[in-house]
Amino acid sequence: MPELPHLNLIVIRSANPEASVQFYRSLGLSFTQHRHGNGPEHYSHETPSLTFEIYPQTQAHQTTTATRLGFQVSNLDALITQLKARNTPILLPPTDSPWGRRAIILDPDGHKIELLSSSSFR
Repeated sequence: MPELPHLNLIVIRSANPEASVQFYRSLGLSFTQHRHGNGPEHYSHETPSLTFEIYPQTQAHQTTTATRLGFQVSNLDALITQLKARNTPILLPPTDSPWGRRAIILDPDGHKIELLSSSSFR
């Protein structure tokens, strides 16, 4: 049986990449700045199995806000408290669900971000 494909790259577009990087850093991600050839400067967070990149929004690549992202976090309630202090829009406050304790927030560009508490995983 052939090996199943796995997701290894996510790219989002941002009107203000620096603000987006600061936002995602508040979730615990770390970024390095990159440029490939003549391409635009962008930011990259890399794990052994996934690269998450933030590129600037351009006329040719305007928006990715229909894309919904999800992150597993260790302490959802504490993180939501920190995000509220930064005036992050909270669309769904921490709520217990069949998948665990989860919340939905907005990043600076309006991407919906689902946060799921890892302690809720069974």
